[in-house]
Parts: sequence; structure tokens; C-alpha cells
Amino acid sequence: MVSYRKRGSVWQYEISYKDIAGKYKKIRKSGFQRKSDAISAAAQVQSNHPNLNSAQSGKQLFSDYFEHWIYLYKKPSVSDITFIKYQNTLQHTKRLFKGIRLCDLSRTIYQQRINKFSETHSIRTVHTFHKQLKAALLDALDDKVISTDPTRKIVINGTLPRKQRMALDYKETKLLIEHLDLSELEDIIIYIAIVTGMRFAEILGLTPTDIDDHNNLISITKTWDYKFNSGFKPTKTKSSQRNILVDSQTIAEIKEFINKHHILDEIPIFVYDNHSIVSAEINKKLSLN
Repeated sequence: MVSYRKRGSVWQYEISYKDIAGKYKKIRKSGFQRKSDAISAAAQVQSNHPNLNSAQSGKQLFSDYFEHWIYLYKKPSVSDITFIKYQNTLQHTKRLFKGIRLCDLSRTIYQQRINKFSETHSIRTVHTFHKQLKAALLDALDDKVISTDPTRKIVINGTLPRKQRMALDYKETKLLIEHLDLSELEDIIIYIAIVTGMRFAEILGLTPTDIDDHNNLISITKTWDYKFNSGFKPTKTKSSQRNILVDSQTIAEIKEFINKHHILDEIPIFVYDNHSIVSAEINKKLSLN
């Protein structure tokens, strides 16, 4: 319902509507020289925001909207690891878009903030950051919380990634193995990764029953959730379940480690008290070798 009245020398419109909770709310705006101007402005609000509660939603901070959006749409549908990435994006959004309301978020402002973020992040990271924000803003556009897409034709920049060597050659690998102390947890994990090519989570998921010393086989049937230490997890894909043939020396080293630490058959070999080391600790160990 819309009403109009003259306040002094200017006109005002007043729109009454029900919010999501069913409560009556009002939107008022005055300052129009003619009643026809007030009627036109009220009609524009109703056209842009047919549910009218969206007009008020646009006044909320962008970071608040994004936070609500990730918990409503993403938390129930993505993995815990993926949701952590959305939470990281939220923290950057609170910093970069501090104090900016949805209704004030223009392409210029959005590009400026993306440029700021790109000063200290790689192009790949900036692209992911932008992709998550864009998804939320497109939903806001669909719900008519905003009237235009501030992410349209945005230019993505970023710092150049550092060149990193992804692998050791044969001589370097042989030298690394010679310097490993296989009685140490980190070292034997590195050793198994080298000789088998197993993923980190697959190695942590090994139990004594997976080590076949008669046929020199390592069976991969599960992984270990080392990020949340929630226990055993399935392998990445069904085809990831496999047997790996290794040399007898490797089997002997693993068996020695099992016997030294008195590890029971169904207990993960390289996890203690249901807590495991993380990949960053392995990388740190590698940098020292």
C-alpha cells in the first residue's frame, strides 16, 4: 500500500509492507517538489523490489550478507574443508569491504577492492575470492536485493606465483633417502611417500593389517582425516583403493616401526592418540634435509 502527503512545501511517499517475519514495516521518502515525482519514485521502488523487504535488505553491510549467504547456502552443501575457504573469504570481505552496504556497492568500488586484494595475492587466489563473492552477489541480484551486478566485467589481477620445483631428480631423491632416519615419524612418512607415491592422507590411514610382509604389498583401503582428526575416511575415489608392490626392505622398515611402537592391528601406524602430524610439518622437515 502506498500513500502520499505534502509536508510543508514538498511531497512524501510512504510504502507499507510486511517483512519476512510478517511484521508491518514502512518505507518513507520526502523532498519531492511535485506529487507526480513522489508517485514516480515510489513506483520505481516497487518495480525494483517487488517483495519490498528486499529494499531494506539492500541496506545491510555486504560482509553481513555474505556471512548469512555462506551459512545458508554453502555450509549444508560443501565439505568442511571447502567451507573453511568460504570462511577465509568472509574474513577478507570484512576487511576489504568494511562499512560498505549492498545498495552502495558499485562496480567501481568492487574493482577497487579486488585490486587491493590482488596486491598481496596470486591471480589464482584472487580469482577464487572473486568467484565466491560473485556467486553471493548474483543471488542478491536474483532476489532483487540489489538492482545491478557490481561484478560484471571485473578485471582480475594478482601477483605472479613464485617458481617452485615440483620434483627431485633421481640423484637428489637418492641423497634424500640416505639422510632419512626411519626411526623418526616424519622421516619414515617421507620415505614411504617416495617409494610408493602414496598421498599423505593414505599413508596416515595405514594400519598394521595393511602391511603384507609375505607378498611385499601395501594395501590402500582408507585414508586419515589429518585436518580435523575425525578418524578414518574413504579414499579419494574408488579406484584409489589398490595394492602397491614394494621391496622387502621397505616392508621390513615399516614392520620395525610397528614393533618398536607396539601398534595394534587396527590402529593407524603413524597417528598417535587420534592426532596426526600435518603436511606442513613434513614440508618443514624436507626443507631441513
